[in-house]
Amino acid sequence: MAKATPKIVLSASRDIPFDKLFLSDSNVRRVKNGVTIEDLADDIERRGLLHGLNVRPEVDDDGNETGRFGIPAGGRRYSALAILVKRKRMDKTCPVPCIVKSASDPILAEEDSLAENSLREPLHPLDEFRGMKLLHDKGEREQAIAAHFRVTPAVVTQRLRLASVSPKLHEVYAAGDMTLDQLMAFTVSEDHARQEQLWKQLDHSSNRSPTFIREKLTEDMVPVSDRRVLFVGLPSYLAAGGTVPTRDLFEPDDGGWLSDPALLDGLVAEKLDVEAAAIKAEGWKWVAALIDLPYGYDEDYREIDATREPPTEADKTRIAELRAEADALEEQWAGTGDVPPEVEARVTAIDVELATLSRGRFTYDPQEQARAGVFIGLETDGTLYIDRGWVRPEDEPEEEPDETGDDEALAETSSDEPAGDDAHSVPANSEPATVPGLAVECGDDDEDVIKPLPERLVAELTASRTVALQDAFAQNPSVAFAAVLHAMVLTTFYQVRTETCLELSVNRVYFPFQAPGLRESAAVKAMEERHAGWKARLPKSDKDAWDAIQQLDGADQAALFAHCAAYAVNAQWEPVPKHGGGRISAHGVARRVEHANVLARAVGFDMVAAGWRPTVENYLGRVTKPRILEAVAEGTEPQKAGLIDHLKKGDMAREAERLLADSGWLPEPLRMPAPEPVLPITQAPADGGDAEALPAFLGEDDDDAYEDEQGSTYAIAAE
Repeated sequence: MAKATPKIVLSASRDIPFDKLFLSDSNVRRVKNGVTIEDLADDIERRGLLHGLNVRPEVDDDGNETGRFGIPAGGRRYSALAILVKRKRMDKTCPVPCIVKSASDPILAEEDSLAENSLREPLHPLDEFRGMKLLHDKGEREQAIAAHFRVTPAVVTQRLRLASVSPKLHEVYAAGDMTLDQLMAFTVSEDHARQEQLWKQLDHSSNRSPTFIREKLTEDMVPVSDRRVLFVGLPSYLAAGGTVPTRDLFEPDDGGWLSDPALLDGLVAEKLDVEAAAIKAEGWKWVAALIDLPYGYDEDYREIDATREPPTEADKTRIAELRAEADALEEQWAGTGDVPPEVEARVTAIDVELATLSRGRFTYDPQEQARAGVFIGLETDGTLYIDRGWVRPEDEPEEEPDETGDDEALAETSSDEPAGDDAHSVPANSEPATVPGLAVECGDDDEDVIKPLPERLVAELTASRTVALQDAFAQNPSVAFAAVLHAMVLTTFYQVRTETCLELSVNRVYFPFQAPGLRESAAVKAMEERHAGWKARLPKSDKDAWDAIQQLDGADQAALFAHCAAYAVNAQWEPVPKHGGGRISAHGVARRVEHANVLARAVGFDMVAAGWRPTVENYLGRVTKPRILEAVAEGTEPQKAGLIDHLKKGDMAREAERLLADSGWLPEPLRMPAPEPVLPITQAPADGGDAEALPAFLGEDDDDAYEDEQGSTYAIAAE
């Protein structure tokens, strides 16, 4: 008959006076790690000893017990108790709970010491979160919990937020099917149903990243960093009944998200109306206020001149005060780590006010101001964008008709009398007409007056002069280039066409259809910065433009020419009426886009290099699901399209945006087609002028023609 396995017998426990204990050499812990002994002593003083010590009797050389006990396991607790004795918070004879093992135990004391520290299992993070929540639910405040466990209040707040996530997601996390980073991402929403719904949707998604989870949970909210929030101010939003922003305690969120966009938009509209009314009170006829001013908002408007007045003495005093304040803040916070947000905001406000005061004030002619208006928009930092001094076409003053010229000229040119010196007489109330190259002399009576030439004769003579001038003009490329540049500068910078004899101007392109935020794109900012630089270099009067252009060297003239010409480039496709009647035909639009591709190849243009990426706003959210899947399949791999084909359109578009972010994929309208063969242009006649007189970018290369499908060669001409 088999013998039963004997039952184990646990070591006896007993209370041993503290002064009979000592730290054994068998204790394997040598390196200080984790909570300091002082902190452990404080904790024992507060809550008492939670774990007894593991001890063995000390024996002498004869094997007899001495009455003292060595500690192979529990050395940190013993050291903490020693501190309490030293603080006189515990008597040295105080009994200490101990587990006493035999001195002759077959298990080595060193093994006990190692086992106590190696087999210990730390709390699962979820248990820690729930434990802190239990303390909080029973009345403990965050600061008290933080003090008890030697952590910061922010850590406790994070643990409490993690404990507030849906219990169903806690179960998923405990089972190991969710990472801690994913669980942290779910804390940006307090809606358990929404959390559970999103996790279920992620079962079929290839993207379960914490970033994606945060984006999904905040997609119907407005970031506090949004220009509208910065313009209105968070306190105003809260005072109007808005809820406290939802915060992400684990990632920088720039202040969180607001959950009531409708309330925010109403506050923005109200404040914009107030700002518009204040600006209109300056004497303007109208004010147009929009959150996001479109690119080309000043199309067909005329800008009026402003007179700059230097800063007043009061302004100079204020400038000195602001600079002193800025210097004091810089000295106070120089070399420190994080600067408080309120200090950064104050420094920014000082910079803005200094820039405004240093520019001085701008005044306008009262009559011009009375017919002009102002555009108002919001910058990305929430400040106002104010563009004063624009006259609408319908507000332009009507030109007064010439009381003596038109009717009498019509009567004269319709007369049956032969044209000649005596065909017309000078009206008594008019000045003699000025005829190019002809002086007018007046005698003492009408018989001695040399009368003006007939207008028809003047027109015929100047027609002959025009043809001759055109021929001479064609033989001097450098002057021709300067004249074309002059005409382009007049329309680009001065909005006039009367100061040039060339029937040529830049028809600036504006866009009836444009994506949101186009005005703030990198390309528009670069064009505006370049335009402002040239505007500062050119004279204020259009009558002085010709002389100013002559003073530029060849490189500057070429750069200015390219800048003006750029405004006339139109590569936009636009819908045309199916039955005709529009300003341009479908064939004309197609030819325009085709030549835009020619220019793009010539300058080495690439939309990807220009910074375009497919997003929900500019493409993916505005096409059908098959188009989205096609884009993902082309830009990445066909398999990835299959991973998102089950999603709803909105989710599919956002997932596609992530997949295509760095793919370099472009939709068809933005792609560069393969180039077609180009026929060379016949060599120009020898008397066509010295080609070296042209700017470098206009010399030698004959790339200004292309061939259509029927083989006809088209030359590119200015209009």
